[in-house]
Amino acid sequence: MQKDYPRKLIIIPAFNEEANIEKTVKDIEENAPEFDYIIINDCSTDKTRTICTQNNYNVIHLPINLGIGGAVQTGYIYGYRNGYDLAVQVDGDGQHDPAFLSKMADYMERSQADMVIGSRFIDKKGFQSSGIRRIGIRYFTILIRLLTGQTITDPTSGLRMVSQSVMKQFAEDYPKDYPEPESVVTVLRNGKKIIEIPVVMRARNGGNSSISMNKSAYYMIKVTLAMLIARIRDNSRKENLC
Repeated sequence: MQKDYPRKLIIIPAFNEEANIEKTVKDIEENAPEFDYIIINDCSTDKTRTICTQNNYNVIHLPINLGIGGAVQTGYIYGYRNGYDLAVQVDGDGQHDPAFLSKMADYMERSQADMVIGSRFIDKKGFQSSGIRRIGIRYFTILIRLLTGQTITDPTSGLRMVSQSVMKQFAEDYPKDYPEPESVVTVLRNGKKIIEIPVVMRARNGGNSSISMNKSAYYMIKVTLAMLIARIRDNSRKENLC
């Protein structure tokens, strides 16, 4: 029997988001009611767990802190095992606007894309991140173009929707730290299609970002090395197959 509509899942990674999580869920319920959601509480040390329990949110409480990559991968595992057709990450800090999710799903279906990225840099509206972070984003745009030949204007965007095939791929293997640029390269190197659409992002409502200024240099070096190693591994694999 053919399905009449795709099952859509929102993955909400949350670490110490007591100031934002209720607003985020309410925003989803009002602006993306056709989506289910799963909160991945990444062993928060604040009141995030209590808030989720009191409100009967759909949530997985991780027993240890896995970081953003492990939390999001948990969401992909949940989505794939429960038969969802697509999944989209919406961060628990309120920066991602759920009003754009239906548009992203429509673009994914019409273009037969495997990943749709919400980019703040196409129309350049809304919160554009700090100047230093924009330099880092531009750096990864150039690096991804060199490695794959495709231009991704917002490679660090967490607002990303993926097909079931990519969900399966990410459920099996997903970068643990700062995963966005590295996973984009992996998807492209596997011959899958990525498109971007313009979105408007908002400044964080409260709490602290997981990437501080002190971590920025480490972030760029680590992700660059991971992407280059992945490229070498892919080339070696292809040579062995020839």
